[in-house]
Amino acid sequence: MIVITGAAGFIGSCLISKLNDQGHENLILVDDFSQLQKIDNYHTKQFVQKIERSQFLKWFEAHAAEVTYVFHIGARTDTTEFNVALFNELNLDYTKSIWNTCTKHFVPLCYASSAATYGLGEFGYDDDESKINFLKPLNPYGDSKNDFDKWALQQATCPPKWSAFKFFNVYGPNEYHKGRMASVIFHSFNQISESGQVKLFRSHRPDYADGGQLRDFVYVKDVIDILYFAFSSSLSNGIYNLGSGKTRSFLDLAKAVFKTLGKEPTIEFIDTPIDIRDKYQYFTQANMSKLVKEGYTKKMTSLEDGVDDYVAHYLKAHKHL
Repeated sequence: MIVITGAAGFIGSCLISKLNDQGHENLILVDDFSQLQKIDNYHTKQFVQKIERSQFLKWFEAHAAEVTYVFHIGARTDTTEFNVALFNELNLDYTKSIWNTCTKHFVPLCYASSAATYGLGEFGYDDDESKINFLKPLNPYGDSKNDFDKWALQQATCPPKWSAFKFFNVYGPNEYHKGRMASVIFHSFNQISESGQVKLFRSHRPDYADGGQLRDFVYVKDVIDILYFAFSSSLSNGIYNLGSGKTRSFLDLAKAVFKTLGKEPTIEFIDTPIDIRDKYQYFTQANMSKLVKEGYTKKMTSLEDGVDDYVAHYLKAHKHL
């Protein structure tokens, strides 16, 4: 059996589709299934059992001998949440328990880290494990992810095969439920549909033009291809970046959405909210060379092609992957 935590969420549910497409149906889905807005993400997929997140650790300890692999994608991901105790419970301690059970019962593990661990990028965006202790995340979410990465690297014992991926700005189908935390592409599509224009944060730094803030946007289909590569290959144990490897502006992104919809760009710039202004990343770019050296050579989807596929085949029809 293959376990997927966060299975009802954005990346987790897309991963189920990939596993089903590859013939894997003996899946255990773990999540908070009380969130009814997520049902469409998974209800048509093939799996054997759903387990509530609050019950999973006990179930896993009892059934670990039957589990062949764990994808731990579930986490508290709200970057505007500042309750440290909540992140310690759901992201740090919960993941430690999964790691320890995988180690005890020799179960391979792949878990989600985050590019939020890089903070303002003072030490670059290289997945060099020797730099992890120096990273300065900008919020408790990033801290929780970095704290677990540091803890994992300190362990004398580990799962027989393990990998972690620092997700950059992921976008794509199945993020309908994410609200404020959904991708800018998702919000741009809805804004254009409702008002014919897109609102972007203006720059509050003189070295960046309005809309010129740069991020590494990565299509979720590329993300799940790489997660499957980790599952199906002899990838070395360690922590890896997972982005497109290219940096693009929010202006590029908005224009790509307008182009797919066949509309002329109409963009309004608004102030970045005060509560996130001093913690706002103006640049991210994944160095993907470490994963390439491990044998992953599939070409990443360009921003334009990813936006076109997402908008044309999913958002316009409100379809799921």
